[in-house]
Amino acid sequence: MRELVRPHRLAPGARVAVVAPSGPIPEERLQAGLDVLRGWDLDPVVAPHVLGRHPELGYLSGTDADRVADLQGAWCDPSVDAVLCARGGFGAQRMADLLDWEAMRAAGPKVFVGFSDITTLHEAFATRLGLVTLHGPMAAGADFIKSARAQDHLKATLFAPETVRTIASGGTALVPGRARGVTLGGCLALLAGELGTPHARPGARGGLLCLEDVAEEPYRLDRCLTHLLRADWLDGVRGVLLGSWEKCGPYEKVRTLLADRLGGLGVPVVEEFGFGHCEGALTIPFGVAAELDADTGTLTLDEPALR
Repeated sequence: MRELVRPHRLAPGARVAVVAPSGPIPEERLQAGLDVLRGWDLDPVVAPHVLGRHPELGYLSGTDADRVADLQGAWCDPSVDAVLCARGGFGAQRMADLLDWEAMRAAGPKVFVGFSDITTLHEAFATRLGLVTLHGPMAAGADFIKSARAQDHLKATLFAPETVRTIASGGTALVPGRARGVTLGGCLALLAGELGTPHARPGARGGLLCLEDVAEEPYRLDRCLTHLLRADWLDGVRGVLLGSWEKCGPYEKVRTLLADRLGGLGVPVVEEFGFGHCEGALTIPFGVAAELDADTGTLTLDEPALR
């Protein structure tokens, strides 16, 4: 697995666009997130349909065409330095085949941030644009607005990425050891759902795979992991980082499942790494070469996430 192109870091005054590729956004949460960004001396602009809602499918923030127009318009706007997702939910899968990837590639690299349902777009940005992206908290997420730790780690990654080259999670080894590879991953259910689609990578070979999920019963997590195993998608993976499993049942049951499905890979596995759907979520760059030390619960990037 190859390293991807690192976008430029942000500077004070940078213009950042907030888009909603998935679910609808409560206006008060959006305003609270914008206040945080303005407090960082950023210039946030809100895409036209961020506060919209699909007329029939209420779990979408707008029609597919509207959401595509917002993301593509923000990405192709030369005055925009970064595109931040407002929230996850559902809907990013519906967009991936509708975006004009040639136009987005021509617009050049810039920072892209999101997680959860945005996993689909992380995969597409990697395969179609060859670009490092940030698996991090979203602008209108309650876990971002209320968490100084999540804010501080994302801010440092955006403005001073050399200060967070070593990400110390406080996690512990499920399977001990060290491994080197290129980071990738996201929400387990989305990765399984992407299997075989045009914008998904063929597998995790050579990678440090980051996995997390929310509100999935252990048997459903088992189904997703078993699907990836049966499809040989995990062949050649170098190491696994496990984030949060919020609302997935008692953690001991989830832990038993994860050990059962991943323990036989013969690679280091670290649990409770502190990214995903959890309070104080860390920002993890995807597409960078790094070393995982499962015994110390650390991920050390070869280079800063952003140039």
